[in-house]
Amino acid sequence: MHDDLPPRLRVLLIDDGAGRVDALRDALARLDCDVVGVLDSPLLIHDCVQRLRPDVVIVDSESPSRDTLENLSALSVRMPRPVVVFTDDPNRAVMQRALAAGVSAYVVAGMQPQRLAPVLNVAIARFEQEAALKTELARAREQLAARKRIEQAKGILMRSRGLDEKAAYAQLRRLAMDRKLKLVEIADRIIEAKSLLS
Repeated sequence: MHDDLPPRLRVLLIDDGAGRVDALRDALARLDCDVVGVLDSPLLIHDCVQRLRPDVVIVDSESPSRDTLENLSALSVRMPRPVVVFTDDPNRAVMQRALAAGVSAYVVAGMQPQRLAPVLNVAIARFEQEAALKTELARAREQLAARKRIEQAKGILMRSRGLDEKAAYAQLRRLAMDRKLKLVEIADRIIEAKSLLS
C-alpha cells in the first residue's frame, strides 16, 4: 500500500488523446493498483464501468472534449465514481465544465508518477465528501417534504374537526401510535383520504 491508497485499487484508464496511458499503467502497477481496462473512446465509459466496476476512473487527455465531459457527466449521475483527469489544458472554462461533469481531480501539466498516489487520494476523499453532502441534502429535502405533508394533514384535521393546531397535532400523533405508523405515513393517509372525498 502506498501513501495510504486503498489496497488493490481497481482503475479504469481512458486514453483521450494525450498518449501517456502506458506510463500511467506502469505508475499504477508500482502503486499496487489493478488496471481493469484501458479505453480509447469516452463513448464506452458507462458500459465499461458497469462491466468492470472500477474504484476510480482516470482520463488522460490533451484537453477533455465535449463528448468526454458529457459521458463523464452521465456516469456521475448513473454510476458515480471518483474521476481524475490528467490534461495539458489549463483553460479555466474547460476545468469548470469538467468539475461540473463530476470530475474529482483536474490535474494540469500532465501526469507525474510521484504525484499519482496523492492525486488519487485527493480525488477519492473529494468524491466521498461530495457523496456524503448529496446524501445529507437528500435527507434534508425528504424531512422538509415530510414536514410539509404533516402540516397539510394537520390543516385538514383542523378544518374538518374544528381543532386548534395543538389538538390536531396530538390527534395525528395518537393515530400514528395506534396504527404503529410514522407521523408522515398517517399524514399521507389523511391527505389521500381527503383527496378521495373532494
